[in-house]
Amino acid sequence: MIKIEGLSKRFGNVSALAGVDLMIDTKGVVAVLGPNGSGKTTLIKSILGMVIPSAGDIFFQGKSILGNWDYRKSIDYLPQIARFPDNLTIRELFAMIYDIRGKGAIAEDDELISLFGLKPHLDKKLGNLSGGTRQKVNIILAFSYENPLMVLDEPTAGLDPVSLVHLKDLILKRKEMGNTIVVTTHIMSLVEEIADQIVFLLEGKIYYYGTVEDIKKKAGKDDLERAIAEIIMKADA
Repeated sequence: MIKIEGLSKRFGNVSALAGVDLMIDTKGVVAVLGPNGSGKTTLIKSILGMVIPSAGDIFFQGKSILGNWDYRKSIDYLPQIARFPDNLTIRELFAMIYDIRGKGAIAEDDELISLFGLKPHLDKKLGNLSGGTRQKVNIILAFSYENPLMVLDEPTAGLDPVSLVHLKDLILKRKEMGNTIVVTTHIMSLVEEIADQIVFLLEGKIYYYGTVEDIKKKAGKDDLERAIAEIIMKADA
């Protein structure tokens, strides 16, 4: 589904990505991990067409995305921080987004709204919502459509334990449907629970691409959190 060839990106004198080659062609969950400054956000934004690479190319379903924006209609995206007008209510925001994108099969009912307990808040303005409630709004918008690729950037931010369980269930449901889900997160327990593959970035390069079990073996650790910590400490040594 996604093929990346020689992807590099520089911001002035800073190299965010350095010749990344990557193929994501399997259904399921791919977790993009790495320490701060490793290039995760730049990689995700490059796939979404929000960052123009300095070199290399990205292919989505066999076609280059460079200079082509139509492919983004086939992607559901949850940004780490979503910015919406504070004076809109949740109900008005949903109506606006559904009008822009066109209603999907899920967006036509209130199953997701009920799941995350937002019915009492629909007429509240976005500027008056807590961070956790805003994140629930963002999750509902991301899961309101059924596209083949979903990109979730730090989706757990601000969520309470019950909402986190609902989020995991939604991701696993999409996985069972045969979708490809690319997720960035610092919550290793979430990765162990949902991820089929891990892409681990260090200094703009892919250090590892494989399964959770393989990366634990590579680091010589029994759990993923300690394995990731071991890799980062060795890289900093």
